[in-house]
Amino acid sequence: MKKQYLIAAIGFAFVLVLFYFGKTTTETKPTPPMKPEASNQFDVQQFILQEKQKLTPEQSKSISQIENSLLQSADTSQKLIGFKTAASFWKDTAQNFKLYAFYNSEAAKLDNSEKNLTFAAQQFLTLLRDEHNEAMLAWESDEAIQLFQEAIKLNPNNEDLKIGLGSSYVFGKGRNGDPQETMKGIQELLGVVRRDSTNMRAQLVLGIGGYVSGQYDKAISRLTKVIIAQPDNLEAIAFLADTYAAQGNKVDAIKWYNVSKRLANNPEYAKEVDNRIKLLETK
Repeated sequence: MKKQYLIAAIGFAFVLVLFYFGKTTTETKPTPPMKPEASNQFDVQQFILQEKQKLTPEQSKSISQIENSLLQSADTSQKLIGFKTAASFWKDTAQNFKLYAFYNSEAAKLDNSEKNLTFAAQQFLTLLRDEHNEAMLAWESDEAIQLFQEAIKLNPNNEDLKIGLGSSYVFGKGRNGDPQETMKGIQELLGVVRRDSTNMRAQLVLGIGGYVSGQYDKAISRLTKVIIAQPDNLEAIAFLADTYAAQGNKVDAIKWYNVSKRLANNPEYAKEVDNRIKLLETK
């Protein structure tokens, strides 16, 4: 499956993720999509410059003072204060969640506590699940993966961290069309379910990983297992419907799309479901 098709194909289930699972406590202003450079590399410093151009003169003065203070910081404690101050500015003043997450992650890496690393990693996992720009998705994936890995070093037996790490591969670079990255995530998650087959969070992401990698029978098996245990799991149901659709099973796809529509009880989502069913019926 080509990368472009893969991103488009899983867009429907991610609509549900956006409605119900991708919300953050901080509302963000819409930003124009970035065009990846020829190398497809995301430059966070360039992104900061771009976002600073949108600030008011007073806001520009405030962030410049914070940045100058960071440059002049001589020790770890001062740098930590500087990163946290910058994070607060982008969250509260500029309302830019991506840069809030970036500076918060820089503070977490410096602080190196499991709690702060986990919090920062979860922020990037939230971001990448609703990311459509390939270069930015790769950057967000790298950040989430690094943060989860550092947290796991501090607490190697934390299964939630391993699920987070596996999810970062599956929803991140794996969704960008790299099967090797998807398999890295699947291996992390398989380790969790081998120790506890009733861990439905891991089973869910394994099912999604099977869908992303085109292993539809495995995806259906995993997602069905989640739905049996959690009949109201909207995310599992939406991905199961998408999996049946990708497999060419129109009857079961439509069945589960309608189940998801009833459970979601959301007019916007219902409209997306109806559109998807119409497309299936015309094929």
